[in-house]
Amino acid sequence: MRTNCTPTPTTTIPIVFAVFADPLAEGLVASLARPGGNVTGQSLMGTDLAAKRLELLTELMPGLRRLAVLGNSARPRFASQIHEIHIASASRGLPVDVLEVRTPPEFDRAFRTMSDTGVGAAIILDEALFHQERTRIATLAAQHQIPAMYGHRDYAEAGGLLSYGPNFPALIRRAATYVDKILKGAKPEDLPVEQPTKFELVVNLKTAQTLGLTIPPILLFQADEVIK
Repeated sequence: MRTNCTPTPTTTIPIVFAVFADPLAEGLVASLARPGGNVTGQSLMGTDLAAKRLELLTELMPGLRRLAVLGNSARPRFASQIHEIHIASASRGLPVDVLEVRTPPEFDRAFRTMSDTGVGAAIILDEALFHQERTRIATLAAQHQIPAMYGHRDYAEAGGLLSYGPNFPALIRRAATYVDKILKGAKPEDLPVEQPTKFELVVNLKTAQTLGLTIPPILLFQADEVIK
């Protein structure tokens, strides 16, 4: 089983990926329902979380007037994620600024731009570089007084304000069932690629205090974990 890396398909050894952003776009599977070949597992593709993340942000900041999205256009899911966010924000009449970062030095520029253009909050897309730089991103968001929503609890644990996304331990446990089925004779090509069904909201109260924000009780009630 592999996690958080790009599997190399083989013709003899079955491969199960616990978490993969978009195996269809990467050409690892023929379709989600019928993967074909020797690779299957769980994908984040098609999980439309933009509307929920915007809902949570507006619960925190009901007067939000401008949103920024920070991402890396070199990643396969970037375009689809931006499309989802534009659809979700359009129904609220919320302007969206899309900022791109491909190298670590560009984070400083991106947050300065957010601050200079009067962005009220940001959604930080999740990918390898951003995850690696998550503490730096959280620090920059605090320095520029920009409340930010992230896609994975690691960001909140590193100082990010809010995170909402799949529960990764649950995904990994689910991946073990694929391995069990394959060891009992099932073929990867016959095991559909699944998408997450369990999600978690993490709120960092320390960061909220740094930003001068009061977390509404309804948001705290929804939280799976509150970092104090």
